[in-house]
Amino acid sequence: MASTLAEKIIASHVGRSVEPGEIVVTGVDVAALQDGTGPLAIMQLQELDMVRAHNPEKTILFLDHAAPSPRKELSNAHMSLREFAARTGAVLSEISEGICHQRLVEEYVSPGDILIGADSHTCTSGALAAFATGMGSTDVGIGIATGKTWLRVPETLRVVIAGRFATGVYAKDLMLHLIGMIGADGATYMALEFVGPGAEAMSMPERFTLSNMAVEAGAKTGLFAADEETRRYLDEQGRGSDYRELAADAGAEHARTVEIDAGEVEPNVSAPHAVENTRTVSEAAGTRVDQVFIGTCTNGRIEDLRVAAEILERRRRHPGTRLIITPASRSTYVKAAAEGLLRIFAEAGATVTGPGCGACVGVHGGILGDGEVCLATQNRNFQGRMGNAEAFIYLASPATAAATAIAGVIADPRDYLK
Repeated sequence: MASTLAEKIIASHVGRSVEPGEIVVTGVDVAALQDGTGPLAIMQLQELDMVRAHNPEKTILFLDHAAPSPRKELSNAHMSLREFAARTGAVLSEISEGICHQRLVEEYVSPGDILIGADSHTCTSGALAAFATGMGSTDVGIGIATGKTWLRVPETLRVVIAGRFATGVYAKDLMLHLIGMIGADGATYMALEFVGPGAEAMSMPERFTLSNMAVEAGAKTGLFAADEETRRYLDEQGRGSDYRELAADAGAEHARTVEIDAGEVEPNVSAPHAVENTRTVSEAAGTRVDQVFIGTCTNGRIEDLRVAAEILERRRRHPGTRLIITPASRSTYVKAAAEGLLRIFAEAGATVTGPGCGACVGVHGGILGDGEVCLATQNRNFQGRMGNAEAFIYLASPATAAATAIAGVIADPRDYLK
């Protein structure tokens, strides 16, 4: 029987073919907690007298959402994760290392893996052809202790991408365009499988962006086939031996197919307070913006910072618009420093913070005031997402963000690119 990529990965773990809708118990290759949801998982394991890690080398605890901690309650949460790691032998990713989803693709996840994480954007790793999915803290805690989890085999929504992006258009624009097409519930509990010549031509950072935001359409995971681009990326990370070719079978059945020509996509923004509230940058142009935030697990990679730097070089942010830039990981930060990007950002008037989630989750690093507007490269613009329910968040690509920081209003990046 021909299988989709999600079905193929799950079947390899349960030792037989699987069908959409079937409930399975499967082994777990990688499990992840972060400092927002991890303490609850640990508390549940303590209550169950199950404080252990079945596979400690592939159990990673990330201190990233509040890094460094801005208040004592979060410092205590960090202490609980450090103590669990010391007791079980699990891996601890400290406050300086970066965002869990970026760190997972850099070091821990490989094609064919099943990854569970107590964070909805765990699906980022699906770009490496891994069945990567977010779960509740208790489910992930049990997965850590036993090495197993349960899930329903998802149906697959196939996204066929043709063409190449025009100048000033990026993967973030395509994903916002897709979510605007199918809605925030358009792929509920499905696997989004990105295929077609446009998908095959994408770099890994572009793939990570699409997989990261699969959950914003309700999806369980967002998948790309493992191909030569995947191999090249793993080689760069020093993990070439982890590569294996992996793709859906020809003739596999899909619940739905959506086709997009990347060459026809324009720069997009998502307006408050829903990701599906998308429009072209031309339609939103001129909207006043108090703060621009470039970073996060969606668009905080070195490639994103290079795009922003190209626009910001020899330019200054608007005096009425703050600019905050947060690299996604230590590796990204070091590369940005070596390439002179941090100097470009500083000279443009930006505040560059240490690696981590930063302002995205509204804990610290750029909380908005009442009535303020922020344009951010993150994945969510829900009311209160950045720490203030009286504020307004627009989502966009790093290029649109950089252009907006200069103009002080939402601006078209194509006007600033060479």
